[in-house]
Amino acid sequence: MLSVLMLSLLMLLANDAAAALQLSGRLEWVHKVEMRAVENGVIEKVLIAPGEHVEEGQLLLRMDQREAQAASLEAKARLVRRQIGLEDAERELARAQELFDRGLIASEELKDAELLKAAALAELESAKAKQAVVDVLLERTELRAPFEGIVVAQNGYRGAVIYKTLQQQPLVAVAPTSQMLARVLVTSDILRRYRPGQPAKVNVRGQLRTGTIYSLGVEAVRIDPDGAVYELDVIFNSNPDEILRPSEFVQVTLP
Repeated sequence: MLSVLMLSLLMLLANDAAAALQLSGRLEWVHKVEMRAVENGVIEKVLIAPGEHVEEGQLLLRMDQREAQAASLEAKARLVRRQIGLEDAERELARAQELFDRGLIASEELKDAELLKAAALAELESAKAKQAVVDVLLERTELRAPFEGIVVAQNGYRGAVIYKTLQQQPLVAVAPTSQMLARVLVTSDILRRYRPGQPAKVNVRGQLRTGTIYSLGVEAVRIDPDGAVYELDVIFNSNPDEILRPSEFVQVTLP
């Protein structure tokens, strides 16, 4: 009886293995961020090189900041002046209120003091807004890593003049390395068998990784005699100490 059960189990496993679909594919980034200058300027420093690992928020490239820093100082001085103006207006209003309460001035003079305070407050808020704009312009002189990853491309060099509307290539491109995609090409008949989230296996350099189906292609990449061919992506985690590169060949096993 036991031998019959074992034989049935082995036959079931064999059928499952036969049903699994093994395909050749290639690696791709999960996504890639291409970073360009958003203002005209001259590159002052380039602090990275292609292939270098970067941390989230790490400074990658800096444009000449002198003009932006001067604008920031001017905005800060304007803000201080407006703050002092508001304090003066508040003192004048307090004095006018006291005189009005004592019957020494008319209500029109009190209203004038109130209007002066309101105007001073509006000027202060305007100065704060201008300071915020200048701060943004200063931030835009720097390119920082949006996440932990690897520098894929670096096309900016110290001293280069950059025009924001004439950038054919990104100054820096960064891709995350914590996950990768294994991309295979399948026919529409195979594509219809699967849904995102289903488990899959990826063989990378002889090591088997567990992943899940990430996306199913919507538009055909080509038309073969047997029909349309679509992309199917499997996402999996990569090890922190390894560098996987797009276009490396892998084997993908679909259930």
